[in-house]
Amino acid sequence: MNIAGTRACAQQPIMPIFVAEQLERLGQAILESAGTPPDLAALVSHSLVESNLVGHDSHGILRLRLYTDLVRTGQVKPNACCRVEHQSGAIAIVNGAYGWGQPAAQLAARTVIAQANEFGVGAVTVTHCNHVGRLGEYVDMIARAGCIGMALANVGAGVAPFGGRTRVLGTNPMAYAVPLAAGCDPVLVDFATSSVAEGKLRVAYDKSERVSPGLIVDQDGNPSTDPSAYYEGGALLPFGGHKGYGLSVMCELIGGGLSGMAPSCLPEFGGGNGPLFIALKGAAFVPDEQFFDQAGRFREAIKAAPTANGANAVMMPGEPEWNARRHRLAHGIELPDRTWDDITQLARDLNVDVTM
Repeated sequence: MNIAGTRACAQQPIMPIFVAEQLERLGQAILESAGTPPDLAALVSHSLVESNLVGHDSHGILRLRLYTDLVRTGQVKPNACCRVEHQSGAIAIVNGAYGWGQPAAQLAARTVIAQANEFGVGAVTVTHCNHVGRLGEYVDMIARAGCIGMALANVGAGVAPFGGRTRVLGTNPMAYAVPLAAGCDPVLVDFATSSVAEGKLRVAYDKSERVSPGLIVDQDGNPSTDPSAYYEGGALLPFGGHKGYGLSVMCELIGGGLSGMAPSCLPEFGGGNGPLFIALKGAAFVPDEQFFDQAGRFREAIKAAPTANGANAVMMPGEPEWNARRHRLAHGIELPDRTWDDITQLARDLNVDVTM
């Protein structure tokens, strides 16, 4: 694979830069070598690279090693196909069949959009579901279809409860997206209920960087800023103390409970994610003209707010992601050397040519 270029920054290492299509082709080839049909491999690889494009490298191409390990252990059945297993009015259940999570989540998003268009509201869970990637991808799909999108999920335990020091909760993300007038990107919020997503910790580890205080504890419960402390048996902490903890508990009960995947610390937890997707059709509540007019004026009022000292601009939620996507499409995606070395070693292990 040809490197698109490199960039040197003062006192920072030079990192290889890639065009998105290069990484997508390589990701697809690796997933196909792991037993994934070409159409599913292309979809999953595209989803991963889209996360890189919007600046969430934690959910990007670095996941390939973990994903192929999940195939090897049998957690992921790479050729399995998801399906809508049950539908009754505005409620549906998608069976992920323990295949790749992204196709199942996309099917859930398309299903919940159709429900909202028919009933004004829709709710879909996914059972037998592996890692779906970045939740923001799916609420973005819902918002760009003209609906308000909401999603939450639980995931394997890696977070200590408020007042605790061992892994009991998942990083348990939540995401929301609201459409604006035609031609505008949605307002989008996507965050883990832990102090930092595990994937972002992995990015810092790959860059040999420290993390901010208050994010992790080591295996003895002592505060640490070294990402390796987590991978040596430590735990993440909830964001905002009891507030993030409370939201995380709700993700376990609602996402894990309603999907049938179970809360992550229980022995019956099915691995992967327990997601719930909800869509609302705004026109079922208020006229579109009223909603979009108010949303647009609200956006303008926020962005017109005077900036704080040291801030260049006030941005709406989601705006950093859309800006990152435009920049990385134009200038390429940087990968830490450790991430790229891991991917190239994985490619060699699977007899995939990285010069493709």
